[in-house]
Amino acid sequence: MNFKEVYSDNLLNFSEETTEHYPEILTDEAMAFLSLLHENFNPQRLVLLENRKKQQALFDAGELPTFPAETKNIRQSNWRAAAIPADLLDRRVEITGPVDRKMVINALNSGAKTFMADFEDSTSPTWSNLMSGQQNLKDAVNKTITLEDTVKNKKYSLKDKTAVLLVRPRGLHLSEKNILVNGQPLSGSLVDFGLYAFHNHLELTKNSTAPYFYLPKLEHYLEARWWNEVFEFAQDYLGEQNGTFKATVLIETITASFQLDEIIYELRDHIVGLNCGRWDYIFSYIKKLRNNPAFIVPNRDQVTMTSPFMSAYSQLVIQRCHKRCIHAIGGMAAQIPIKNDEDANTVAFNKVITDKEREVKNGHDGTWVAHPDLVALAMTVFNQHMPTKNQIHVKREDVIVTEQDLLETPKGTITEEGIRKNISISVLYLASWLNGQGAAALHNLMEDAATAEISRSQLWQWLQNKVVLDNGKILNENYYHRLAMEEFEKIRNLVGDENHEKQKYRLAEQLLDQLVVNDTFIEFLTLPGYKYI
Repeated sequence: MNFKEVYSDNLLNFSEETTEHYPEILTDEAMAFLSLLHENFNPQRLVLLENRKKQQALFDAGELPTFPAETKNIRQSNWRAAAIPADLLDRRVEITGPVDRKMVINALNSGAKTFMADFEDSTSPTWSNLMSGQQNLKDAVNKTITLEDTVKNKKYSLKDKTAVLLVRPRGLHLSEKNILVNGQPLSGSLVDFGLYAFHNHLELTKNSTAPYFYLPKLEHYLEARWWNEVFEFAQDYLGEQNGTFKATVLIETITASFQLDEIIYELRDHIVGLNCGRWDYIFSYIKKLRNNPAFIVPNRDQVTMTSPFMSAYSQLVIQRCHKRCIHAIGGMAAQIPIKNDEDANTVAFNKVITDKEREVKNGHDGTWVAHPDLVALAMTVFNQHMPTKNQIHVKREDVIVTEQDLLETPKGTITEEGIRKNISISVLYLASWLNGQGAAALHNLMEDAATAEISRSQLWQWLQNKVVLDNGKILNENYYHRLAMEEFEKIRNLVGDENHEKQKYRLAEQLLDQLVVNDTFIEFLTLPGYKYI
């Protein structure tokens, strides 16, 4: 069956730059499905993106996020989401990472309860990364995935017992430039979701599981409604019962935290949890309130889960999730093992233990780690404090969070060292992303697009507001450019002249200047960078 016969009104093809067509993934039938998803849901996606712009204009004019008046009844009435599948009842430790073959195998074998295979913040969306990632997940679902490392003389394959697989597609703002309908790029969200669901739903349901998803960067309950309609359409098209597909929504925008019940309600047949996407949440706080001088955020290292607005948001997530009988999953431990420095490694691991103890004692049902070596550490903490499969029975009715609590400006200082660190992290991460690597180990932390977004958005906010640093100096363009040039030179010396040019560090520096020294705030760093990969 040729996809043009299934949907002849649209001409679906590949961009001229695309030479690899991945015949096992981009079958005629799969392409027909993508074409239908595009025709049915892309127009409304574009409307939702326009709504974001309209809301931002209101914030720029001085408005602040509020609990929506029109949905007060949803927040106050008693209802619950659909039942959670058996294989998702215990999610005490979840590992996340990109969809390259070795990561998929190691993550599924890591001992974590679930693995979130990430097409978004930890994957650079090169065509080969995305399509080989779909192949890797298809092979993983079919239990045929293997990898031979000839350098290490090592073969990787799946153990008998593996983590439950969840998939995070790209956010609504990202397009897929390599697949076109009538010359218009498809939605990255629909491509990632559609291909995974199409190729794997039968094998998953045969094995008493199903396509499970993490939905990123939602800013409004209408976006949750859009995803729910996508789920309903896809299930019907693929012959699955409504409610088969399940979703966990990342609460990683400041506006979403004012609409928790509403988001759950819109997805009530499909939702199994909310997750505190803490890094993107800090980025969103900066981004949405960027033009309001009352909301200047200090050095990113000083903004932690003990900061009042972060603590309020995480505890509100727990309360609202448990009221609706779904999971509240905690945030990422970005630390990674520090080799050849036992003392530093101990300090890093102790930070993870403290963070995870806070989460489980607050009532979270699970948590995230970025590295397999942290799975056992987080598992020990949750096993000690959570003997049951989850803590949905802990209703946290003592929690009272106001609009003001969610917006309280974090206290701290802005330092020259903080500026330098943000510049360095931004350039190093952008270069990694431009070279096809979406997760980068920098300064003993696993950085992805979300953490890099904090760094570059802080630089923009501080420069636009001409903040006074703790040394008494005002950050203006001359001061910023001097620090940037010095940090750029340090990076050049670190990587060498040849690598600096070949591995796109110069381009990363140019992109950072475009992102920071600009009267207009660019919504996502991946948008201007995408044309270079």
